Amino acid sequence: MFDKQQEFLSQIEENKGIIYKIARMYMDAKEDQDDLYQEICIQLWQSYSSFKGKSKFSTWMYRVALNTALVFVKRDKRRTDRYSIEGRFEQVDEQYSGKEDEQIAVLYKAVQELNTIEKALIFLFLEGQSHQQIGEHLGVSEGNARIRLMRTKNKLQLIVKRIGYEF
Repeated sequence: MFDKQQEFLSQIEENKGIIYKIARMYMDAKEDQDDLYQEICIQLWQSYSSFKGKSKFSTWMYRVALNTALVFVKRDKRRTDRYSIEGRFEQVDEQYSGKEDEQIAVLYKAVQELNTIEKALIFLFLEGQSHQQIGEHLGVSEGNARIRLMRTKNKLQLIVKRIGYEF
C-alpha cells in the first residue's frame, strides 16, 4: 500500500503542472483554483486503482482531470453565479513578467468566455497534444477534434480582438 501511495505521489509531483493549468483554465479566483486542484487530486487518487498502465500516466491524468473540472464547474455554477467576466484574472503568475504577464492575462480572460469543451480543446492544444490525442481525451474522432479546435481557435481570436488586444 505504501509503495502505491509513493508511486502515486511521485506521478502527481511530476505532472502537477497539468493539474495547475486545468484549474487555472476553468476557475478564475485563486481560492477556486486551489479547490479544483484539490478536487482533481482526490479524484485521481480515488481512480488510481483503475489506471492499468495501458497508456502513459499523463494521458490518463488528462482525462480524469478534465472530467473532474467539467463536473466541478457545473456543480459550482449551480451553487453561485459569481463568475462574471468583469475583473477576471487580475492576478498574474509571479513567474512571468512584463509583456508576458499581459499576454497571459488576456489569454486566460479570453479563455473564460469559452464553453467547457472549448476550454479543454485549447488546454490540450497548448499542452502540445496532437489532434489524435485530443480526440482520444475528449472521446471524438481525430477529424472532429481538428475541426472543433480550428473553430475554437477562431472564436478565441475574435474574443481577444473584442477585448482590444493584439499579440
